[in-house]
Amino acid sequence: MVTVSPNTLTQTDKGRSLILWFNEVGIGDIPLVGGKNASLGEMIQQLTPQGVNVPTGFATTAYAYRYFIESAGLEAQLRELFADIDVEDVKNLRVRGKKARSLLMHTPFPVDLRDAIASAYLKLCEQYNTDTDVAVRSSATAEDLPDASFAGQQESYLNVVGVQGVLAAF
Repeated sequence: MVTVSPNTLTQTDKGRSLILWFNEVGIGDIPLVGGKNASLGEMIQQLTPQGVNVPTGFATTAYAYRYFIESAGLEAQLRELFADIDVEDVKNLRVRGKKARSLLMHTPFPVDLRDAIASAYLKLCEQYNTDTDVAVRSSATAEDLPDASFAGQQESYLNVVGVQGVLAAF
């Protein structure tokens, strides 16, 4: 994957990218990469010119998630699983959540998505050092809204090393 400057990507290009580098996104890209990632991009764009070093990284996009679901044929299975869900029944929510998580966790990535993530990680290793350890964090596109907060409900993995480690943490 070739890194391009943030000014050369159109919104359409961004919307169809599997991954985006932090220097390619800003606060306006929350729908594409989530709040944490968009904020990191904004920090890089605003603070780097002022001499503040902010480590770089990349985000998998909302498009990548939809692509994964579609490529794996999971949409119908997930819709069926949640079709008649009773949000008042915590036990049922737990059971269905566990089934959904299992479906996602046991479905391999499409080759091009796996390759995009691996390539981006290896590019980080070229920039920093071999086997750079990274944080793999979730960043929902609808978290921390004025009327809905998901603080503490997402997964984070720290000190992840190697392509296989990064892919497993996703």
